[in-house]
Amino acid sequence: MTSFVVHRNGQPATAAELAPLAFAGYAHFTAMQVRGGQIRGLDLHLERLRVASVELFGRALPDERVRSYLRAALRDGPADLSLTATAYSSAGEFTASGSVVEPEILVRTGPPASGPAGPLALSVVEYERVLPAVKHVGEVAKTYFLRQAVAGGFDDAAFVDRRGRLSEATIWNLAFWDGSAVVWPAAEVLGGITMGILRRQLDRLGVPQRVAEVTPASLSELAGAVVMNSWTPGVAVHRIGTASLPEAPSFVELLHRAYEAEPLTSP
Repeated sequence: MTSFVVHRNGQPATAAELAPLAFAGYAHFTAMQVRGGQIRGLDLHLERLRVASVELFGRALPDERVRSYLRAALRDGPADLSLTATAYSSAGEFTASGSVVEPEILVRTGPPASGPAGPLALSVVEYERVLPAVKHVGEVAKTYFLRQAVAGGFDDAAFVDRRGRLSEATIWNLAFWDGSAVVWPAAEVLGGITMGILRRQLDRLGVPQRVAEVTPASLSELAGAVVMNSWTPGVAVHRIGTASLPEAPSFVELLHRAYEAEPLTSP
């Protein structure tokens, strides 16, 4: 059984169906890790696809239909894998019309992933994503700044906005620890699914959380930092730009424990 499955609207995709999409860039997606055929934060993934489809296409598919597409892809693969669900419109891009066309769903699976071990060093780049609340495709800047960071001796890159506030990293959300509370950066960012899972589970655990502006200059006031995405709820960051941070293993462990408390759900 292969980990690599590509479905279009719940059926194996053909080369003829995929060919036009190879050059398309007006779409959005959500990425997840599947374990034992189940998914954490499934409700958040469905909400992301629904809200972003309305934003980009003017309409969205019913959640149950999207779930049926996920189930179809999972039936063709192993129990543990990575899955990406991409929503697009057959109306294509560079056209003013598109809201009358129902979105379609492309599902791709691959081997499971768990992210790097860390700790990581992040360069600092001034950059603001277009439509930051939408996880859209075609973001060349993320790979470009990642490669620039590695060439400069870092592991990845963190972004600051025009006001000098840290927002997110290339394919990651940022989170900080002040010694007693989790600090989420106040800036225009993509609300990650793992971030959403952690916020509600930390609430259930009674762990304080706050949203605050974090700048490179204020990092010395903090007791730890992590990056997170669909791969992992937390990888320690020990340097951002020229600022060093404690690895804070207890903070990383707390985030992993909160994430594990989120129940797995079948699509």
